[in-house]
Amino acid sequence: MKQVTRIFDLLELYKEEYRSIGDLFNIKRNGSWVHFSADEYLRNSNLISLGFLAMGFQKGTRIAMVMNNCPEWNFIDMGILQVGAVQVPVYPTISEENYRYIFKDSEIEYLIFSDQEIYERIRSVIPNIPGLKEIFSIEQIDGIRNWNEILELGRQHPDHAGLEAIKAAVLPGDLATIIYTSGTTGRPKGVMLSHNNFVTNYKALGEIPPLKMHDRVVSFLPLCHVYERTAGYVYQSFGVSVFYVHNIDELGDDIREVKPHGFASVPRVFEKIYNRIVASGRQLPLPMKILFFWALRQGHKFELDHARGWVYDVKLFIANLLVFRKWRAALGGELKFIVSGSASLHPRLARIFWAAKIPILEAYGLTETSPGVTCYRFEPGFMKFGTVGTLLTGNQMKIAEDGEVLCKGPNIMMGYLNRPERTAEVIDAEGWFHTGDIGVIEDGKFLKITDRKKEIFKTSGGKFIAPQPIEQRMKESPFMEHIMVVGENRNYAAALIIPNFEYLKNWCEVKNIEFGSREKVVKNPMVIRRIRREVERFNQDLDKTERIKKIRLLDAEWTTDSGEISPTLKLRRKFIVEKYGRMIEETYRSSEYNYRVE
Repeated sequence: MKQVTRIFDLLELYKEEYRSIGDLFNIKRNGSWVHFSADEYLRNSNLISLGFLAMGFQKGTRIAMVMNNCPEWNFIDMGILQVGAVQVPVYPTISEENYRYIFKDSEIEYLIFSDQEIYERIRSVIPNIPGLKEIFSIEQIDGIRNWNEILELGRQHPDHAGLEAIKAAVLPGDLATIIYTSGTTGRPKGVMLSHNNFVTNYKALGEIPPLKMHDRVVSFLPLCHVYERTAGYVYQSFGVSVFYVHNIDELGDDIREVKPHGFASVPRVFEKIYNRIVASGRQLPLPMKILFFWALRQGHKFELDHARGWVYDVKLFIANLLVFRKWRAALGGELKFIVSGSASLHPRLARIFWAAKIPILEAYGLTETSPGVTCYRFEPGFMKFGTVGTLLTGNQMKIAEDGEVLCKGPNIMMGYLNRPERTAEVIDAEGWFHTGDIGVIEDGKFLKITDRKKEIFKTSGGKFIAPQPIEQRMKESPFMEHIMVVGENRNYAAALIIPNFEYLKNWCEVKNIEFGSREKVVKNPMVIRRIRREVERFNQDLDKTERIKKIRLLDAEWTTDSGEISPTLKLRRKFIVEKYGRMIEETYRSSEYNYRVE
């Protein structure tokens, strides 16, 4: 078989090894699964490449894709890369201002998007993009050219020999994609990644999951993000069947139907799963409730490699038999692994999922690192709770004097588009990429991330506070959907809290408290006192300077659409501070939000 050195060389696997796969890419449309075979993947990818050549595409032509996860994403991705063009994937949920900036900064000539909803988001931007030649939609939209026209052009111009010659001229070091960071701290930056960046990274990651041909995975994180995209290449290298979930509200139902062997996720998903499980446990009859929370306590004590001894193993066996097997059934019952990335997963959650025989492999990386730097491995001695695993093959890592994590390897980006000065700031003269994350190396090989360098703030008393670990710990409470710690240049820390309104409503019913509306319930003194108790409980594990001394409950929703959450589900701190600046100021001034902290 031909060696894979460029992303589109993956298609050779489908010619030679995986051609028999009939449900390679799958998506639910009108309530039923639609399946695309390996043959259709090969045929459509080549037709798109031929169509692009007929349209005059050249090496380096830039095409923006504003698309939800779907099989067509892969056809177009490979179609672009085979002709040496550059793919610019863009989140479907960003602001009009960011669309305008990205389209202009990347100098796109073509644009492909999913549907009418996305079109409404970008239609006012399109006329103002210089150099834009054509736009295409996946769904039928009046007045917009459809992607099937590209396929038809490929059928009319079957210059396969010409395509092979162009593919041969694409080098591993050539630019493959420009992925814009989510912009949590200002303008998005265009990260330039080569074929080699992706290929070396997906090969290194491919050493880890126990996948085989015809296994099943679900995909629900955005393919426009490097994390899910690279995961997609890993899946393709194994010949597994990918099931795309567009509606996140239907994720649980689809997982139970598909019965996946694996998927990639983020810690927030596990937090929500855990909180829902705990909330359901609280509704059980008393004998079952006692058993449920006994099993939960066993899970929180879990250690790897049977470290707690045979007595604990017996208790865990009983907990699995009576309680945790239901958790596995809720996730399809056939999971071999889940990869957790984008942020650190709290060890308490990691322990209980592992105790329930739901293995979560924590990984670490950034868009600039394609993305994998470290990951858990299944071999003994290559996992440690509270860390993000060990180095992937081919990568190097060290900790700078100020605690910043530095990386080097074939996965490091080519640079930031149009920002050579910014590139020089993050990639030093020796080739080390400065991640902006603060971390330590434990036991000589495990990386532990403690915070973002730019998110650590100093109180007016000169004490540094790292907000992420505090927030991560407190979000274990089922009462909290989101929390952001504030306190820069103040004499103590406070927090903005979005309650978990679904859980709060159930709690109010049990306590005979009128829920009313969100606006009313966040002002209810009994609710405020209850959430204060949660904060005080977690405060006991913090240093005195880190403890939250004031809270403010908000009735808002923080979403990607409203701007508080980035597309990778991180808090956009600068945006939140600006949006809620007056409220933060009021919280610090008013005695209404005081409460005693030991």
